[in-house]
Amino acid sequence: MSSEKHNFDIKLRKKIDLVFEQAQQIIINKPVPIKLAITCLLAGGNLLLEDRPGMGKTSLMKTLAKLFGLPVKRIQFTNDILPADIIGTSVFVKGLKDFNFIKGPLFSNFVLADEINRSSPRTQSAFLQAMEEKRVSIDGHTFDLPKPFFVIATQNPMDSQGTFALPESQIDRFMMCLSLGLPGREAEREILIGEDRNIKIEKLQPVLNKIEVCNIMAEVNQIYVSDSCLDYLQDIIEKSRSDSEGLSPRAARDYNQAAKAYAYVCGRDFVIPEDYQSVGLAIMSHRISVEGHSNQNTAQLILKSVEVP
Repeated sequence: MSSEKHNFDIKLRKKIDLVFEQAQQIIINKPVPIKLAITCLLAGGNLLLEDRPGMGKTSLMKTLAKLFGLPVKRIQFTNDILPADIIGTSVFVKGLKDFNFIKGPLFSNFVLADEINRSSPRTQSAFLQAMEEKRVSIDGHTFDLPKPFFVIATQNPMDSQGTFALPESQIDRFMMCLSLGLPGREAEREILIGEDRNIKIEKLQPVLNKIEVCNIMAEVNQIYVSDSCLDYLQDIIEKSRSDSEGLSPRAARDYNQAAKAYAYVCGRDFVIPEDYQSVGLAIMSHRISVEGHSNQNTAQLILKSVEVP
C-alpha cells in the first residue's frame, strides 16, 4: 500500500478540520450529519436533507455554503415555480436580432434547493441533467455549469401538505440523504438562549475558496482503495440486490467516492472498511427498501450481514 500513498496538502486538511469545527458552532450537537455532509460535498456529490420543518436543514445548507467560500444561489421551491425559473430563459434582443440566454439561479457553484419536493414533477425533472452531467440543455444549446457544482436540497416528509414525491431517477442522483433530527436537551437549551442562527451564519468567514475546494476534490480522487476494500464494497452492493433491485452502478460509484472522501476528512490517504460503514446509511437509505422494513433499517441489515474483511 505504501507505494500508492500520496502526499496531501496539510494546510488544506487543517482547513477541513476548521470547517467541521465552525459548522458545529451553528448546528449544535450534530457532529455525525455535519461530517457526512462535508464528506458528500468533497466527494463531488449532491446532498439531500430530509426532515420536518424547523429542524435546521436550511441553516446547515447556508453554513456549509458560507464556509466553503463559493458563490451561492438559493431557490425556494413552490408549487408554481417553472423550469425556466431555475435554468433560465432565452430572450429576443431586438438590436442583435437574435436570442440571448439569461442564466437562472442554477448557474452557481453552490445551489441551495429549499423544499424541493414542493415543486411539480416537471420542475423537479429540470434538475436531472444538471445534477448528473453538470450541464443543461435549452433551445438546442448546451451550457456547462460552474465548477465545482453542488446541489444541497431539502425536502419535507411526504405526509406534509403540498408535496410531490421525487422521481426515483432524481433520488438516485443524490449521493447522500441525511436527517438532523431533534436536538438533545442541552443543545436545545443552547439554541433557546443563544444568538439567532441566521445572525451567527452571517458572521461566519469563508474558510475555503473555489481553487482550494477543487484541489481538495482532486486529492480525494487520489485516495487509495485496496482490492480487499473493493471486494467488501462489492459484497455490500450484491447484498443490496438480493432482496430488491438494490443499488445502481451509479450508487456503487457514489459509495466508493464517498468512502474516499470520508477517509480524507478523517486524515487518511487510504480507505478502510469502517469508511464504507460510516457512509453506508446515508448512501443507501434513500435508494433501497424492502417491504416490511424502513429504508434505514434495510440499509443497517445489509451492513450487518456482510462480513468485514
